[in-house]
Amino acid sequence: MLEAFAVSTAAVAVGEIGDKTQLLALMLAARFKRPVPIILGILAATVINHALAGLMGEWLRTLFSPDTFRYALGLSFIGVGIWALFPDKVEETEAKTCHYSIFFATLGLFFMAEIGDKTQLATMMLAAKYDALITVIAGTTLGMLIADVPAVLMGKAASPKIPLHYIRYAAASIFCLLGVCVLAGLGRF
Repeated sequence: MLEAFAVSTAAVAVGEIGDKTQLLALMLAARFKRPVPIILGILAATVINHALAGLMGEWLRTLFSPDTFRYALGLSFIGVGIWALFPDKVEETEAKTCHYSIFFATLGLFFMAEIGDKTQLATMMLAAKYDALITVIAGTTLGMLIADVPAVLMGKAASPKIPLHYIRYAAASIFCLLGVCVLAGLGRF
């Protein structure tokens, strides 16, 4: 279980750097200048979104034979690794069009931004790999907070100084390494 938590946390924390939801966190922080409701909105959206993704991952594990599942999972990790090489962009108008409370605006925007995102797919794959749904969701949620809370707290001031391309390369490497390990049969499935 510790392995599932550690891998889930690290994969999402690194994979989230430079992601559209991190950019969204920066925009919300710059717009509203109230970090607590933004962070709580990120937390709530992530738990809901990643719980749904984790349940989907567990369901997918039951559909395939172990060998077929291992190859599909390994190739999926490599696919997410390649996807991580390409930076995400988010339209600034997303943060400006909400007229609700800061918490609910953040909750809605983050939930929608995470649908089909690489961190949601990573959560689904990690839940499929490890038979530890709660542990994976806790790890991926912590990973999301590790990446997004500093973005909220720092606002726009530090964002131009972060070498995001190096971080994207690290995230891509981690996902591809996980994929190769799965394909090679290293670890448990």
